[in-house]
Amino acid sequence: MSPSSARDARASRRPLLEIVVPAHNEERRLPGGLLQLCAKLARMPFPTAVIVVDNNSTDGTAEIVRTWPEGQVPVRLVSCPEPGKGAAVRAGLIETRAPFVGFCDADMATDLAAVDVALSLLLSGERVVIGSRAHTSSSVENRHSRVREIGAVGFRALARALVRGVSDTQCGFKFFDGPLAREVAAELRTPGFAFDVELLARCTGRGSRVREIPVDWRDMPGSRFSPARHSFGILLELGRIWLRLRAFPPASVSPAWEPPLDPVGYP
Repeated sequence: MSPSSARDARASRRPLLEIVVPAHNEERRLPGGLLQLCAKLARMPFPTAVIVVDNNSTDGTAEIVRTWPEGQVPVRLVSCPEPGKGAAVRAGLIETRAPFVGFCDADMATDLAAVDVALSLLLSGERVVIGSRAHTSSSVENRHSRVREIGAVGFRALARALVRGVSDTQCGFKFFDGPLAREVAAELRTPGFAFDVELLARCTGRGSRVREIPVDWRDMPGSRFSPARHSFGILLELGRIWLRLRAFPPASVSPAWEPPLDPVGYP
């Protein structure tokens, strides 16, 4: 079989893993991020796919995805007109079909070597695996201002009240059992920065443990978060999450999918 035939055959098979990349006005960072991600996934011994969610961009983000060259890793575009990273991740997760799914940021701030660890844990039966910059074995290159660091400490304290036992809810690197992620995403109502808290709280409310893993993480230029502009809105989001979870607590469910013994032979 020729290399092109092998590539086409792999791309046509149902993916075992799909990764969602939310993107708002990311025409400068997205090409490099997609190159890294597709190169990583192409080295895996089973079919994979990428979903880029264009979150109401006004630049060339969507066109980059539409014209992305075909390869071993299919890349498709999903549009999300509702603003907010939470809305984009929700839209992407709902569009997945794979047994395992995840999401990461367009800047690939988290070293993609962690994908291997996350998938290995999911195959062993874990249902939620997330990167944690607070893990003792993590390597973190942080250029944040002192004000932002103080704000992050306060946010983590509030988040722990909603998601107990999780040290870092906000690292943009999270992987899940696919059926669980799609079920929880359908209930997600937080469109902004604090959506991770609601997502994880709904997972733990269903009896799924959150497994934190160490990551190599670099603070990439281009972040749109501003403590001055966004802190009050984040507090409101956390308050709404608390009220929503009290009013509509998630029901516990059992795993909907059994991991294959041989992911390499996955059809």
